[in-house]
Order: sequence, then structure tokens, then C-alpha cells
Amino acid sequence: LPGLWPCFTLFFSPQAENLLHQLQESFQALTEKLTLRNILFGRRRIDDLEKHVADLMTEAGIENTDEELRV
Repeated sequence: LPGLWPCFTLFFSPQAENLLHQLQESFQALTEKLTLRNILFGRRRIDDLEKHVADLMTEAGIENTDEELRV
């Protein structure tokens, strides 16, 4: 849509154009925030899973290092 933005502004008043620009900025900021949250949440889940696997391996009497688990 950024490439089409100048075409659309020909049809709007300056106030409407300003509002659309503010909405676009807010939407972009929200998208970036949600993306970062998903990345961080995903990393936390992977860390938790690795810890649970290591704990289960310890309980089973299997000793491996973290490097071996990541391969």
C-alpha cells in the first residue's frame, strides 16, 4: 500500500489525509509491538521446552549437555 499512498491522497481533504497517516503509523507501531511480543513469547516457550526435556532426561538417567540437545 505504501506505493499507492500518493494516489489515494488526491481524493482526501488535508484533515482526512492526516487522520489516515496517523492511523497508518498507529497500525505500524501495533504490528511491530505484536511481532516483538510473539518473538519473545516463542523464545520463552522454546527455553521452557528445552528445560523440561533436560529435566526428563535427568530423571531417566540420561546425561547430555545443552549443546547436544540443540543439535
